[in-house]
Formats: sequence, structure tokens, C-alpha cells
Amino acid sequence: MINASNQEKFDKLRDKFHCFTFEKFTSTLTPERELEVVFEFNIDEKIQFKPTLKIPFRTFYTEYFNSHNINELNSIIFHIGMVELVSYWKAICPKKVVIKPFELTTTQIEFWKKIYFNGLGEFFYTNGIKTDIHDFVTIESQGITKISKNSFSNNNRALVPVGGGKDSAVTLSFAEKIYQNSIPLILNPRGATLSTIQVAGFQRDEIIEIQRTIDPTLLKLNTDGYLNGHTPFSALLAFTTLLTATLVDIPNVLLSNESSANEATVIGSEVNHQYSKSFEFESDFRNYVHQNLAPDFNYYSFLRPLSELQIAVLFSSLKQYHPIFKSCNAGSKTDIWCCNCPKCLFTFTILSPFIPMPELIQIYGENLFNKESLLHDLEELTGISPVKPFECVGTTEEVNLALWKTIKQYDLSKPLPFLLHYFSETTQFQSINDKLYDSFIQNYDSEHFLTDDAFSALKKEISCILSKN
Repeated sequence: MINASNQEKFDKLRDKFHCFTFEKFTSTLTPERELEVVFEFNIDEKIQFKPTLKIPFRTFYTEYFNSHNINELNSIIFHIGMVELVSYWKAICPKKVVIKPFELTTTQIEFWKKIYFNGLGEFFYTNGIKTDIHDFVTIESQGITKISKNSFSNNNRALVPVGGGKDSAVTLSFAEKIYQNSIPLILNPRGATLSTIQVAGFQRDEIIEIQRTIDPTLLKLNTDGYLNGHTPFSALLAFTTLLTATLVDIPNVLLSNESSANEATVIGSEVNHQYSKSFEFESDFRNYVHQNLAPDFNYYSFLRPLSELQIAVLFSSLKQYHPIFKSCNAGSKTDIWCCNCPKCLFTFTILSPFIPMPELIQIYGENLFNKESLLHDLEELTGISPVKPFECVGTTEEVNLALWKTIKQYDLSKPLPFLLHYFSETTQFQSINDKLYDSFIQNYDSEHFLTDDAFSALKKEISCILSKN
């Protein structure tokens, strides 16, 4: 592979390879009654990719889930491929992308360019690649089949994607007060996700399950030193939930993205690890789907008005999930907290004001505030360092407030753990007081798509829990 900086690698790859093509996709029902989708991409007809998506049959699926009607879902499936392709494009970054399965208008192409560019913001930043939204790629539509729309019945049920962390456990638990008989949805099941739905009272055949497979060719390119980095996974989840919502004829999909997902990861820039979890993406996605695919599809984040601190308040009351939830990417395959990464430190920190320290230590297996090795992560999480960790973590303000509150509640007859002692001597700690903390914990973000009833119910639950502490 080219022995050069990533900017030089980017430029040379774009000179060598010219066109990424979304050639076609097939959607079929297997003998095991799985819906199997195979997307076919290529680069200059030299490098082929065939990622797949499988959805096992459930008895509660509608008439769409049969060989006669499956083609009626192709407009939606095509859009899943439109998100999927960026994971393969970014290995080589050709200047042109050609779309063949369906026709895209100029407005639709602009929507996709925005998703790709902002969703690859971390990829461009961490690889040191200089480009802009105008020049990074040209999208050309060669399809002649027009995108069609689907409609839903008007009902009061919802799908809840479950990731195995605290946020989706909160949504799954409290959404039941608004929607009856919600159905959990899991993409690529793992230990924590399956444990979450079991604790919530669901059997595996009562949930929607999706299995996504990455083409091995991409993994080989990664190993061989081609370009690699973060892609907008939550955008893939968004279009996949539209497909599954259509299969069960349930128009409501409740995400678990909080207000802090809007904060840039690199302070002073628009680089955001969580772009496809942001309110901006949520708004754009809703508008696009309403105009082009399903006018009555109601995709929104149930936790959007809340800060991470407020979500931690709600989660602290859900003790049944404390032993089984996991938010550690490094330990996801083995279903553990690695206790050595910024995501582990963040979740430990944000929960520390609301879950007694002995219980928190039992969850993680150790006191992360004692770990000097996590000092750099603490500095990134608190804003002492100008770049936050490239993880799904809260705002620096939320972290600082959580640390301040934990220190204020600490048993002063005992020495503060290393990280708490370090933070207690910073200007961040000195700038916080009771009034500031109380104001923050009682404030809610106004940008959200919740109904008034749902929003009021969440605020009432938080106030009730805080009043008991």
C-alpha cells in the first residue's frame, strides 16, 4: 500500500480510482423465511463489495413479508444501501459516486451529500484530510425507477431500538407509559442487548432482529492500510428502522439520543462523532422521509429534551438494568466494561451522583476514579483538553457538573480518589456552585419532537426521583 501521509494517500487513491458505483441490490426470502438483502457496490469494476442485511421472520410481520409483496419495500431498502455505501466508499474515496438502482433528484442528492460529509467529519479530521462538502464527491444518478411511498395505519405502538446501554433501557422502560405494547429492535444482537430485552420481559422471538454483515473485502482493505475511520452508523439504523416499521405497520420509532449529541467533538468546529444522533440529522431525516418515502412515519428521539445528567437520574431508578447494561465499545464483543476507555469513565462519572459508590463499583468491578491511567481521558471529557474523546459521550459541562456533585457528596473523612482530587483543584470545579447545578438539572432542551404528554411525563419522573434523593 502507498507509504504516505493520509492526505497524500487520499490524493493518490483519488487519482488511481475514479468511480464508486452502487450497481444494484437484491431482496429475497430465504427457505428459512429470512428477508435477505444483498447490496452490490464496486470501484471502477475492479473492487467488488457485497454487504448483506438479514431480518429473521416473526409472526407479527405484515403481508409485506412474503415473496409476492417484498418488491414493494425496495424503495426503502435502496435507501439503506445509500447509507451502507459510504462505509465502502471511504476506503478509497473516489471523486464520483454513481447510483443505478433508483432515480434521485438534485434535492435528494444534496441530502445525501450532507449526510456523507457530516457523517464523515471525524474520518476526515482524524485522517488529516482537507476537503469540503462541495469537492469531496460528486453523486450522479443513473437510475430510471422512481422512489415510491408507503403509508402506515394510525396506531399507538412504537419500535424501540435497543443498544444495551443506559439510554435505550430508559426509553424502553418509560415509553411504555406513552405507547402500549412497544416492540424492541436490535441490530446485530450481543450480550447486553439481549439481556436488556430479557429484563424488560421480552422473549427473543418477540423482538425485531436485524443482522448486518460487512463484506470481508473491506476488512482486508483496512488491514492493507487503505483509508479507514468512523461512518454515520445511526443514519443506517434510521433507514433500517423505517423498513422494519413498515414490516410491522407501526409508524413510531423511538430513538434514545439526548441533547448533548449536538455538541461538536472538536471544540470550535463542526466535527461531531455523534452527527447522525444529532437533532440536525433527526430533523433532516424526518423531512426527507416525509417528502419521499412515508409521510406519516414518526421517527424521533424519546430522550432528546434531556441532558445526560437527567437520563442518569432516570436510569438510577431502574435497578433491574444495573447489573446487565454495557456502554463500552472496547468490551462489547465480550460483554464487559473494559474500565480503561473514555466511554467507561464517562458512564461511571455521569452515574456517580445518583448511584451510591459501592453499587457503582460493583457494576464496573472497580473504582474508575482511582485510575491514574485515565487522567488524559478525564481531561478530554472535562474540556481541559480541546478535543473530546471520539465516543458517544456527554458535553463537557455535564461531566464537570457530575464530578462536582460527586465530590460535594463524598465522605470527607476519606481521601478523594485520584481523579476526583485532580478535578477538585481545577478552575472547572471552582466555577460550579449549587445554583448552577440546580439550574442545569432542571433545564430541558426545547428542540425535540415529543408530544406534550410524553415530555410532561419525562419531566414528572425526573422531578419525582430527585425529590426522593
